[in-house]
Amino acid sequence: MLHAYLENTLRYDASLCIGCGLCSQVCPHGVFDQNGRVAFLVRRESCIECGACQRNCPTGAVQVDSGVGCASGMIRAALSRRNRVPRVAQAEPCCQAADR
Repeated sequence: MLHAYLENTLRYDASLCIGCGLCSQVCPHGVFDQNGRVAFLVRRESCIECGACQRNCPTGAVQVDSGVGCASGMIRAALSRRNRVPRVAQAEPCCQAADR
């Protein structure tokens, strides 16, 4: 539990994927990519748990416990200084997706 902030709750079952590409289209941080027939995780650690992928997956292949992902993602980016903290205008779409 001490390092729980370093992990995320993203779960992906490739056997349920139909290759629609919605997860890679809606993810604000490029966690998913397509290889033509199925999606695959390319940047799991970049998931901010906004829930956009889960809400748009028609088969339930993607699951994530969404909630404070946007806020924790911005905090992690600020603390690590590896990425710039997104401006509010950039963060709103993923936060709004979690509210739907």
